[in-house]
Amino acid sequence: MQEPQETHISNHLDEIVAAVSLTPRKRVSNKLPLTALFQPPREKLQSCEEKAKSYSSRHEYKQAIQELVRCVALTRICYGDRHWKLAEAYVNLARGYLQLKGLSLQAKQHAEKAREILTNSVVPPFTDNTDVFRCSIELFHTRGRALLSLQKFKEAAENLRKAERLSKELLLCGRLIKEEWLETQARIKLSFAQMYQGQKKSKEALPHYQEALECIELSRGEKSPECVPMLRELAGAEQALKSHDAAVSHFLQAHRITLSRAWSEEEAAVSAHYVAHAAAASEKPEHHDVAEQYFQESLSHLKDAEGTGKAKFLSIQDEYCRFLQVTGQEERATSILRESLEAKVEVFGDLSPEVAETYRLLSGADLAQGNHSGAHKKMNKCLQIQTLLYGLQDKRTLATQQSVDILAKAPEVAGKLRQCPKARPAFCTSVAQHTALGKARPHAVD
Repeated sequence: MQEPQETHISNHLDEIVAAVSLTPRKRVSNKLPLTALFQPPREKLQSCEEKAKSYSSRHEYKQAIQELVRCVALTRICYGDRHWKLAEAYVNLARGYLQLKGLSLQAKQHAEKAREILTNSVVPPFTDNTDVFRCSIELFHTRGRALLSLQKFKEAAENLRKAERLSKELLLCGRLIKEEWLETQARIKLSFAQMYQGQKKSKEALPHYQEALECIELSRGEKSPECVPMLRELAGAEQALKSHDAAVSHFLQAHRITLSRAWSEEEAAVSAHYVAHAAAASEKPEHHDVAEQYFQESLSHLKDAEGTGKAKFLSIQDEYCRFLQVTGQEERATSILRESLEAKVEVFGDLSPEVAETYRLLSGADLAQGNHSGAHKKMNKCLQIQTLLYGLQDKRTLATQQSVDILAKAPEVAGKLRQCPKARPAFCTSVAQHTALGKARPHAVD
């Protein structure tokens, strides 16, 4: 854990230098208009804040962080070292590092700097300034989330409670309107839920997820896109508590919202897959038809996909085949797996976990049909690939070796092995010269 944090800190310092540097190389060739060069600091600050929001909405996180760093520098120029607006700029930067890059330690450091500034700047003239209290709520919430990511649950809970208490006080005294309070409450309750879920306390997390969802529905509407991630997390908590009916219901609600928006084919496929996965996990007969329907829908959305979409298609297809095997549809599963093998070799390569897993599933299908010889042959192919990928002592290789040994004891397999006592060359030394690694071979399954 220590080395990645040190690497992140180094990258973090590099970004700050690049963001506030007056003469970076990329800017030398750019001819800025005189109005931009002689723009007053407060106008530059406003421009940087707008750019940060724009970059963030377009998922251009590196540029967004650079603009947030510039906001800190410009705020210091405009307002000085002890003004609450500088604390606000640090809170925004902390939230940026946490949400956009997942750098918890940097977020915590910036939040603590903001707290130090706010402590020294909040003097009697500012006690009636609602913006200062809003900044304090964001500070406690951001610091709480950073501590949560660092798994410091007790300190995280203390900060989240402070944020919740302060927002409630502002609502009661009329300094926050109901809609703003609802959105703040939703974020705080979601953080509480994630804190409990991170400690595997799903029962305690559940009411917080429900309150967060209720706040979002009241402030944004029941069909707002913001409900989708909330519903999925709530469904995850229900699944952990074995409440499969509720989990499937929440995933279905999220899926309906997804389809009501102009989202991509891949997003629709992922949404349908959530429903299928939850329905298959319930093991209830009444959910089998739901799982079947949404596996098919998910695969349909990705049918013509390329690149990562093709890999996702094959991954969901494998899960669908496992579902078919569990529900007694082995022949159908075997047919799909056989047809998928050549595509997997093309996408992932001969020596890949995905191809090994396909041989393992095909072996299970043969075994279910009483074909011990075919099951042994395919499990042995899985073992050969895993040996090359992971080594002989890896737990996955050892588990497959055990399966091969058990299958070898079947009478029809043992008889064939006795007829051919001479050991075959190792898989890694017997690759045919006319077959390049990573290329499909005709009749790979046969």
